[in-house]
Amino acid sequence: MTYEQKITNELDFWKFKTLQKSSLFSKVTDSVQKKINSYIPDKIHNAITTAIKQMVKAVLFGSTFTTAKPILDLTLMHREALVKQKIDTYKKTGAAEGGITGAGGFLMSLADFPLLLGIKMKMLFDVAAVYGYDVKDYRERLYILHIFQLAFSSKEESKNIYLKMQNWDELAHKLPTNIDEFDWLTFQQQYRDYIDLAKLAQMVPFIGAAVGAVANYKLIEKLGKTAMMSYRMRYFSLQSVVLSQGSTHDFRLKTKD
Repeated sequence: MTYEQKITNELDFWKFKTLQKSSLFSKVTDSVQKKINSYIPDKIHNAITTAIKQMVKAVLFGSTFTTAKPILDLTLMHREALVKQKIDTYKKTGAAEGGITGAGGFLMSLADFPLLLGIKMKMLFDVAAVYGYDVKDYRERLYILHIFQLAFSSKEESKNIYLKMQNWDELAHKLPTNIDEFDWLTFQQQYRDYIDLAKLAQMVPFIGAAVGAVANYKLIEKLGKTAMMSYRMRYFSLQSVVLSQGSTHDFRLKTKD
């Protein structure tokens, strides 16, 4: 079995899990969270949306100056070996950060939110570069946002995001030209709701450090896997297009594993 055949099987299983119907527990959790959100005044939602929007935009545009240039001449197998190394490094960094802020109690735990967000975004930028994509391209930064949403959204919303990401390279020219047109309200609600469930115990005295370290490790692990599957999806989609056109113009498809 070749490397591409191996990861095709992994990708197919991931797609199945992503698109399968929501469990009863997931539906109940989503319903409760939506009810809670309905009680929060629009002014609060708008304030949170604006804060997260500005925070993410700062990370998105700041990371373009600290991310390596896209790697052009590696096989897919070697790319993914590098990606796994980077994800492992970021998991350890996130765990250390979560342990430190978790040990500091409530106020320090609040500081974990922007710090963890920055770690996650920087990891996605590095992963994109290893897969050969130039993150200075606005459309690549938008794809990174979709990966983020796919990893940290409800089951139903994840399905919607996945469908938007299919055939991304063919549809990229239809994307909004202004990042402000991105659906920031849904983005912040889905991310906040997901993080609330995973990180609430970090604010509890005595156990906060352990919870913070484990939660951050698992969250970054999930994001890393989602990123790998998302770029695999693009790889095989591009490969299908190139083969159908009888062309080998794309550098990501020139090398064989």
